[in-house]
Amino acid sequence: MKNGIAMTRRTIMKGGGATLALGTASTGTLGQQAAREASWAPVVPALTAYIAGAAQHAVPGEVRERAKLHVLDTLASIIACHTLEAATLGRAYASAIGGRGESPILGSSQTAPPVDAVFASAMTAHAAEINDFIPSAYVQPGPAIVSAALETARSNRRNGRDLISAVIVGYEIAGRLPKAIGTRNLYLAGLANHGIAPTFGTAAACAPLLGLDRMQVNHMIAYCAQQASGSWQWLLDVRHVEKAFVFAGMGARNGMQAAHMARLGFTGVPDSFDNEKGWFRWRAFQGEGNNHASLVEGLNQRWELQLAAMKRYPVGGPTQPAVRALLDLRGTIRPDQVRSILVAMPGEASTFERANMPALNIPYLAAIIMLDGRLDFVAAQSLERLNTDKAAAEFARRVTVVQDKAQDSGEGADRTESARVTVTLTNGEQAERFVPYVPGFPTHPLTKVEAEEKARELVAPVLGPSKADALVALCDKLDTAPSVDPLVALMRLPGV
Repeated sequence: MKNGIAMTRRTIMKGGGATLALGTASTGTLGQQAAREASWAPVVPALTAYIAGAAQHAVPGEVRERAKLHVLDTLASIIACHTLEAATLGRAYASAIGGRGESPILGSSQTAPPVDAVFASAMTAHAAEINDFIPSAYVQPGPAIVSAALETARSNRRNGRDLISAVIVGYEIAGRLPKAIGTRNLYLAGLANHGIAPTFGTAAACAPLLGLDRMQVNHMIAYCAQQASGSWQWLLDVRHVEKAFVFAGMGARNGMQAAHMARLGFTGVPDSFDNEKGWFRWRAFQGEGNNHASLVEGLNQRWELQLAAMKRYPVGGPTQPAVRALLDLRGTIRPDQVRSILVAMPGEASTFERANMPALNIPYLAAIIMLDGRLDFVAAQSLERLNTDKAAAEFARRVTVVQDKAQDSGEGADRTESARVTVTLTNGEQAERFVPYVPGFPTHPLTKVEAEEKARELVAPVLGPSKADALVALCDKLDTAPSVDPLVALMRLPGV
């Protein structure tokens, strides 16, 4: 993390027993308050100018290329996840609450009013552990931002270049905001980065597509702050439904609503982020690790998209290296040869030894990789198989997951994930694989070819190889596309 304090998801989780007494938190003396106010450098002018001026930004070609790949990655996730529980519930909600409407729900043949359709599309995009994320911010931006931006571009007849410019702005704000506040400050305040950042990021992406001016963006920010929410209790979710709501559906809905409210003339607290009594400067966000100025420092110079990651395998980020090692070892080892498996990884290993979500449960993942000889998308997400497959449960009992402190990232180091997997055979011999990283993290990003290969793997089983190729081609040409309609049409799934 680049904002003065290095955190990991596991470090944050260790703070779970800490409390923050907001009612009695010291706000300092009047003199200290006055000093803070006098030293405050306003962020709202630069922030509103940046969001409203998205179409005029000079963005390096490589950043625009990454944006197109993240659009592709999100749309591929929607196609792959369209049958999962969070997706079907998202569509059911949109139908029950909003009715038919005219806005397409991506990954289906259904339509709904705009906000309801985008809610359902975003829920679908994060119905499983396969979409993108920003490790340094603990944010998964694609499901909310891409779903809302694509619908806003479609309904306002914007071209592909406008869409990509808006997506870049959305990722920039979503990635910067938690780090500016301080990720640990958010945690101690009981607020999940995963819900807050997509709300602001989605609004920031919708604003230029709706043609909001700087003052309208100013008001929009106030309504984002009023809707900034999300609890860390998502860590207790089993079915990946509440998690999909917090990470994706909620932010897409709230951010899009804020943008439309501003467009219609809703007024909020002006310059709210610069007001000492406003949300951004609230006392809970004054702890160690905040760097409020970083929200706008380096805009159009350094890019959150270059800090964004893609998941190569359909499992949680921390489990990716173990999965890669197990797949490699399975190439030469049969399940009947295995006496035990030891997975050593950084951080809170116990979380991934007994996780209730299949895509985070390493013993379960090890079992199905060894028994099936592969890891497919369906098995990685199957709560039913986790709970009912007796053969997998028996094999999983041979798997132990332990913390290896030597693999922990040091203070100030970029977050990566690693794993050392040791298989002890029935004859007493051992086979070991150490995976220092999995391609996809910012330190080792997926290449264009790799990202497109992943998309084809997700889309082809649903739409067929030719439409998978068409989706890749449409996303690749977005910067010159006169309309996003062909892309939206391809995301339609008859009968769903």
